[in-house]
Amino acid sequence: MSSYDDDMQHEEIPAKILDLAQGSAPTSLKTMRACKRCGILKTLHQFLNEGCDNCPYLEMADDRERCNMLTSAFFEGVVAVMDPSDSWAAKWLRVDNCVPGVYAITVTGQLDPNTIEDLENKGIKYRCRPAGS
Repeated sequence: MSSYDDDMQHEEIPAKILDLAQGSAPTSLKTMRACKRCGILKTLHQFLNEGCDNCPYLEMADDRERCNMLTSAFFEGVVAVMDPSDSWAAKWLRVDNCVPGVYAITVTGQLDPNTIEDLENKGIKYRCRPAGS
């Protein structure tokens, strides 16, 4: 093992790099969907396996019906956000407190009234970004 390898093993990874490693990206362009609350883009399979990284309280993991109800296959525009806290695009999309990932600019469809009420009762804001706004 070289001294370079020794140095790399003892070097601490910066927090910003660790945050980027937690980012989310769709694994395929087919079956890509957008979370109706935050707009993050993932495949249906990813939403089923992992839920939404920004909205775990929506409890989409392992629930196909909730995934279909809380995500939309209809969205416009795509923005890749690497550093949400330092990105003007993330601030414009209002995802500057979200995980790094790929986001829709507008999402067609709204959460149902019961889900909106549940979010409000939990003190969570519902940020709707409908097409045309």
